[in-house]
Amino acid sequence: MKTGWKLAIGAALALAALAVGLLIGTLTRSDDGTITAPANDGPEAGFARDMSVHHAQAVDMAGRIVARTNDADLKVLANDILLTQQGQIGIMNGWLQAWYLPASSAEPSMAWMGMPTNGPMPGMASADDVKSLSTLPVDEAEVKFLQLMITHHQGGIQMAQGAIELTDRPEVVRLAQTIIDSQTGELKVMTDMVTARGAAVPEPLPEMDMSHAAHAQSGS
Repeated sequence: MKTGWKLAIGAALALAALAVGLLIGTLTRSDDGTITAPANDGPEAGFARDMSVHHAQAVDMAGRIVARTNDADLKVLANDILLTQQGQIGIMNGWLQAWYLPASSAEPSMAWMGMPTNGPMPGMASADDVKSLSTLPVDEAEVKFLQLMITHHQGGIQMAQGAIELTDRPEVVRLAQTIIDSQTGELKVMTDMVTARGAAVPEPLPEMDMSHAAHAQSGS
């Protein structure tokens, strides 16, 4: 069993490396081959910054449970989340560097979607909930991780859908769709894991009002 999940992690690392190469290699370019950059306050830069922060929390939570669980299937899942989302953070940071845009902005989170907030982004866990993954009894921490990550993925999917609504840049659309596809699959796996443990599956997040995103894009 241990060999199996090590092979799975190795495969995930290889795929993450391949994804970085492919996605950075397909940055939007002008006719003369130079990379064209979006606006600093545009949805592409906002998505890259906010999703990087969102992903960083998932990486933190996944790392905490990987360090504690003895459940082979959960360890594979958490490692996949950790490696995939860390790789995607690298891709988005690479965009910002290639676009000569700063890694952070003075604008509040979600401003690029017309939903500025100084609070948590959709699906984000509280600092106390994240810390509890390192202190709860292991079986309780496993359930808590799955429940938190289900909600976290729901929020990430909504943000990725918002990015697709707001941009036609192929590199951004491609990564956003990859996030939607992979996290939708992981949601099913995590829901099954929570159910198998006899625990409650979190309620779905309310759907975002995408009219705000269209309003933000129009600038009206």
